[in-house]
Amino acid sequence: MEGKMANIEFKVDAKITPEELSVVFKGSGLKRPYEDLARLERMIENADLIMTAWDQDKLVGVARAITDFSYCCYLSDLAVDKVYQNHGIGRELVRLVQEQIGEEVTLLLLASPTAMDYYPHIGFDKVTNGYIIPRKG
Repeated sequence: MEGKMANIEFKVDAKITPEELSVVFKGSGLKRPYEDLARLERMIENADLIMTAWDQDKLVGVARAITDFSYCCYLSDLAVDKVYQNHGIGRELVRLVQEQIGEEVTLLLLASPTAMDYYPHIGFDKVTNGYIIPRKG
């Protein structure tokens, strides 16, 4: 990372507010309910892992995961503000998740259609044996 990107600080399970998460979701372009602060609060409270990237006091990236720390981990959110993308922040957030869950745990995710080329670039394998019952809202 060059310039101001070199000043990014990464934190494991730092406290974040729904308002901070909303700003990152909106700034990242990731489709999330960024206007529903009560729902974002539940997303924060019920996550097993939250990795964050900070530019001084500003939250610029987040990885949020649900896991049993034994067999599987679902990476439910990987969001980096567009201004900070393409500097390795997402890759480092994923590395921190992997560090926390260990080598015995499978890390899986559902990719945004716009990120399908990104995940193989940072070490994910594409799978074709999945199914989904989508949320209603």
